[in-house]
This record gives sequence, structure tokens and C-alpha cells, in this order.
Amino acid sequence: MRANSSHREKAGDWLVGVDVGGTFTDFSARNLETGQVRVHKRPSTPDDPGRAVIDGLAEFVEKHDIDPASITRFAHGTTVATNALLQRRGAKVVVVTTRGFRDLLEIGRQIRPHLYDLQRDNPAPLASRDLRFEIDERIGSRGEVVRPLNDAAIAALIAELRQHPEIEGIAVCLLFSYLNGDHEAKLAEALRAAFPDLLVSVSREVQPEFREYERFSTTLINAFLQPEVSRYIDRLRNKVGDAAPKATFGIFQSSGGLMSAAKAADFPVRTALSGPAAGAVGAARSGALSKIGDIITLDIGGTSSDVCLIRNGRTAIARMRDISGFSIRLPMVDIHTIGAGGGSIAVLGSDGLMKVGPESAGAVPGPACYNRGGTLPTVSDANSVLNRLPQELVGGGFTLRRDLAVEALKPVADKLGIGLERAAMGIIDIVNSNIVRAIRTISVEKGNDPRKFALMSFGGAGGLHAAEVARALGMKQVLVPEAPGILCADGLIAADLQEDFVTSCHLKLAAGVSELEQIAQELFGLGQHWLKTEAVDAQGEQLLLFLDMRYVGQNYELPIEIEATVDTQGHVALPDADTLAKVFFATYERNFGHYDPEAPVEIVNARLRVLAHLARNDGVQKKVETEATEVRTIQVWFGEGYRDTALIERAGLKSGDSFQGPAIVTQLDTTTIVPPDAVVRIDEAGNMIMDLNND
Repeated sequence: MRANSSHREKAGDWLVGVDVGGTFTDFSARNLETGQVRVHKRPSTPDDPGRAVIDGLAEFVEKHDIDPASITRFAHGTTVATNALLQRRGAKVVVVTTRGFRDLLEIGRQIRPHLYDLQRDNPAPLASRDLRFEIDERIGSRGEVVRPLNDAAIAALIAELRQHPEIEGIAVCLLFSYLNGDHEAKLAEALRAAFPDLLVSVSREVQPEFREYERFSTTLINAFLQPEVSRYIDRLRNKVGDAAPKATFGIFQSSGGLMSAAKAADFPVRTALSGPAAGAVGAARSGALSKIGDIITLDIGGTSSDVCLIRNGRTAIARMRDISGFSIRLPMVDIHTIGAGGGSIAVLGSDGLMKVGPESAGAVPGPACYNRGGTLPTVSDANSVLNRLPQELVGGGFTLRRDLAVEALKPVADKLGIGLERAAMGIIDIVNSNIVRAIRTISVEKGNDPRKFALMSFGGAGGLHAAEVARALGMKQVLVPEAPGILCADGLIAADLQEDFVTSCHLKLAAGVSELEQIAQELFGLGQHWLKTEAVDAQGEQLLLFLDMRYVGQNYELPIEIEATVDTQGHVALPDADTLAKVFFATYERNFGHYDPEAPVEIVNARLRVLAHLARNDGVQKKVETEATEVRTIQVWFGEGYRDTALIERAGLKSGDSFQGPAIVTQLDTTTIVPPDAVVRIDEAGNMIMDLNND
């Protein structure tokens, strides 16, 4: 116990996770010594997300009587990069590339994501053509110097750039720099010296991987985001330092681990899916406490819904993502996001059909039932009309107005010529259908049967829709964590420090693994150096090797995890070629339903993920016994009419309790609907397990 906090109820160091969402900013804290967990929610401040973080932190420590000096780690999940990209609110950036490749960013790939929409154009590049400059140099496809980069060419480029005083950042994207980065390094050094006030993003530093368009696009996005995100991180880090002077400051990255604030400022593109990825990490941890490893997550917030597949306790990883039409080639937790949340607005289209989302009422003005000025019908209003939401939310912080929800939905019901409840149910059914399609995208379309997984609901609105979504997919079990609305913030506490390394290679598997072992040796050396310099306080470490493999002639590859061994001298050994082929065949068959054992296989990339385990208390918190409140009965709409429904406080439930639906379970951070034919039990981890009659 710290001397200056001996009078306080809680002893020991605290870990704090803060996740900023579109509607709420969530706080979760865990005591390293006692395992106690404390949570808090407050409305987000879209004009300045950091204000909700700092104000909420002050409210949080006061509410729970936590000494700010006892906070030793502050982990933050941020949407600043995502929002800046979606709104194109970034820096004025120039691109410097090899002569002849000025238009590569605009040409992109010959893929039409909306095949039958002849009017839709690709989004305009983040750097207009007049801000894309060519330089006379060339690295060849084997890493050889075809045309040297001379000082005269660099001087001429710098003179051109000086004619554009409005620029805020520079993206350096040279051909084949992932094989030979000498030209990029020389050019970046000269640009940083000539323009010390500008931020320079270099493709070999951002992601040294083959496929020029994707590498160029990722680097440009990084340069576009860097000024905005770095300013935000610097301001927030300073304010958090004032509020919690002993806390180390970490930013959550899209790949599922923490990185330092300095690294996040240098590579903001890594935070493009920061918040949702933290939810997936929290879900994996929560499932492990209940000994459930195969999970499909459903995170519904105020603006969007995120779904992710977790197999054997590990989140699926995607190497390529498209965000708002822009390609990002980086490892990210494979999350599929749709515009369907509690604040999603229902509208009648010109065809007379109702559509829900992606437009959202957000935090301001919010759904009509929040009584904050919103007047448009939203998903939350539909749930309020059907009495599926309690009168008070966020522990009494919000008092809902059902009459305002009725007023918002009535024009829609009148135009459709149906009753108010049928209109509300229609809004919910549309949202559920959209979510079901999203889950099929990450499960059925990738060779996974959702009926073999449990659905884990979290986020502020996840529990309102989970049972109906699970039933539509044939799933039989819904898992609701103890604090589902705070799970993203809790995932930040559970996360490790993480770094990813990649080397592009083009090796035929039949040639053997000796060259591949040499590449793996170099990657492990980089990983060990990172551990010594960036993770000095780690409690343990883990190095995971992946190979991107494909059949010769194919254009895309599958990531395959490889069991590498390291002897006492640090030498890396890999399985033989036949063993690697068998692992590839098994993965290929699971994804596509077949494989060809005779076709030649090649390796495109070798990847190393390094995890530095941080101190945390993963034990199940002993729940403080709370007197069960008297169960009230309310009228809730199920099916075609209202039914007597138990209103149960989650705080009064303890391990071993069980009950039959219909019921509405309320708690600080979410509301869970239990349909009439479902049975709920509370397991030893404090998670709520809902078993559905879904035969």
C-alpha cells in the first residue's frame, strides 16, 4: 500500500483502460493486488475526444476513491484516426514516388466493390495529383539498383516542395523499397533535414511488404493521419501525466496489442481499428474465464456494430482492410463493421421501404428517448417503445422518455400504415438482419459454421439484440460478460505490448527451408532487440511465426502459423517442407473445402508477432454480495404482443443462479433481453450464459 493512500479502501497499483466510442467513453480499472474491478461511463465529446477522457478520469477516481498516484498503467483505445479518415480530416500531404508511378494511387486495383453501381466512383486520393511528385531513381525486382538516386535529383525535388508551403506531411513511396530501402532512407534523411517541421512517412518503415499499391496506400494514410493523431496523443499524454503522474501511457493498435504513445504518433495508421480490436481481446479473455474458446462477438454501440470470430481463444487476423474505400495493408484483428447501432436512424426511402442506418444520431443529439434534442426515430427509440429498455440507463445517469420515442416513431408508423409496435419491431428486425449478414461474412463465407460457436454480446446495445441474432443463425448459446458495456475498456487492460515484423520473400517450398530459416533467424533477432529496448518491464514473452503461403500461380495467400524452435544458442529451426505443406493443405481445406496435394506451394511473406506480457491480475473477482432486489414485472413486446416480463437487476445475481425467460436484465452498462424460451445461468466467472431452444 502506498503511504499517501493508506487511508483509502483500495490498496495496490491500478491498471486503467479507456475506450472512446461514438456515444460513450468507457473506463475500466483493475487492481493488481486484489483483482478488484471498477467501471465508469460518461458521454463522449465528439468535438474533442480527449476532453471526455480527462473529465471522465477525474470523475472515475473520485467516484471509486482511487488515488491517482496508484495508477501505474493507462491504456487507451482511440477512434481519432478512424474518424479523421472517414471524414477526410487529415493533413495536406505530398507523395514522392519513383518516376512513372505518380498515378499508381489513383489507378489502384481493377476491383469494383459495387459491381452494378455505374455511378459510384472510387474515393479521390488523399493527395491530389499536383501534390504527387516523381523522382528519378529505380530499384529492381530483385533489390538491385537499376537507376541510382543522386543528390541533384533530391535537390530539385526539395526546390519543388518549397513551392508548396501549405503541406503538413510527406509520404515517401519508392518502388521495391521493401527489398532495398537505401533510396528511401537517403531521400527521407534529406527531406527531414530540409523540412524539420514536417512529418515524413516512409513506406519501408510503415510496412516493408510487397504489393506496391497497398504499401503506397498505407503509407499515404499514415502521413495523412500523422499530424492530427500525433497532436491528439501529445495533448492527452501530457494531461494524463498531470492527472496520473506514475502511469505509463499505451495506445491500443488494430492488431490486438498495446504500443507506446511515441510509436502510435509515428504510425497512426496502426490505430485505425483501435477500439473495436480491444473489444475482441476483452471477449477472448472473458470467454477463457468461462472455458469457452470458440466465440463470435457482437459489439453494438451507439453508431456501429462490430463482429469478430474467435477460434480456440485467439482472434482472427486480417492482413488487408479497406476503410472508407482506402486500402490498408497491416495486420489487424479481423473485425467486420456495419453502420447499425443504438443511434442508427430509421428512414423511409423513395421506394417506400424502411431502411436503418448507417446515419446515426450519435452522442449529440442522440436518440429521441434520451431527451437531448433528438427527434428522429432510432433503434434505441424502437426498443424504448417496446419497453425493452429500462427507464434509467448508466446507473441513473440517463432517464429515458418513452413518450418522446413514441413521438419520433409515430410518423414512420403512420406513413407505413401499421401500428406503432409493428413499426418499432420492423426497425429492430432490419438491424438484426444486417447484423446476421455481417456475421455470415466472417463465419460462413470463411468456412466456419456459426452454430458451433457461442455468441458473445457486449457494447451498450449488444444484449438487446443478441438472442434474436443468435436464433436467426441457428446458434444455441449467448454469453454476456459481467460488464458487457465496458468490455472494450477491459480488453485494454488485458492486452500485451505487441510488435509485428515482416519480410517479403518468394520461395518455392520444394526447394527446402534453409533460406526460410535464415529469414526467420533475422526476424527473431529483430524481435529480441525490440523486447530488450521496448519491453523492459515485461513479465514474459511470446514469439509467433507465420508464413503467407499459396499455390504457385495464385494471387492471394493464407497465413499459416508455424511451430519454430529456438535452441540455447538462439538458432531458429523450422519443420521440414513436407510438414509445412501438410499444415498449408489443412488450412486451405478448412477455408475452401478442398486442396491439391500435388500442386506446388510457395511462400510469399514471413511474419513474426512478438508479445511482451504485462503485469495484470486475471483472476475472477470475488463479487461483493448484494441483496437481491424485488423482481418487478413489466409489459414487454415479444412476437405479436406484450407479455409479463421479469425485470431483473444483474447486480443481485450470483454464481449458480438461474432463471427462465422472458426477462429483461439491467445493469450499469447494458440491458439484456432474455426471450420466453431461453434459460439463463450465472457461471463461476460471473458471466451470464443464455441457452436458447434453437433446435
